[in-house]
Amino acid sequence: MEVEIRHANPQDMGHILRLIKELALFEKELDQVDINLKDLLNDGFNDPKRFTCFVAENGSDIVGMALLYFRYSTWKGCSLHLEDLIVSEPYRGLGIGTQLLEKVFAYGASKKVKRISWEVLDWNIPAIEFYKSKGAIIKEEWRVVHFPEKEINKYKDYS
Repeated sequence: MEVEIRHANPQDMGHILRLIKELALFEKELDQVDINLKDLLNDGFNDPKRFTCFVAENGSDIVGMALLYFRYSTWKGCSLHLEDLIVSEPYRGLGIGTQLLEKVFAYGASKKVKRISWEVLDWNIPAIEFYKSKGAIIKEEWRVVHFPEKEINKYKDYS
């Protein structure tokens, strides 16, 4: 299947939100999606720009996306975090995920990052196998730590 992988633009953000919700439904956490179209537009296209996004476009339909942002590793230096790589279910298995991941890798190389990292759910065996087939190292001994906004706000009086 022929798809174009390109930088997302503001007009794509409604499609991006649809893909985010599709992934959240797949991960059985749709109720956890708080982001909205206004947030995506503001965070992706205003200063400070908080993320970069690539889309996979088939004709006029956005069928996949990769959303990433810079972070800094005290061991490695400048790094990228791939927050989500999503291919809409009817388009999985057609090489679109590979094309998106290759775009992310090319972008990282152009920015001279030392590492690209992301998380994958331990039960998502197809994704784990896909990432391993591309050369990813799965750090199974590491745990992801989240500190939610409610808890963060408990500390605002200490600044």
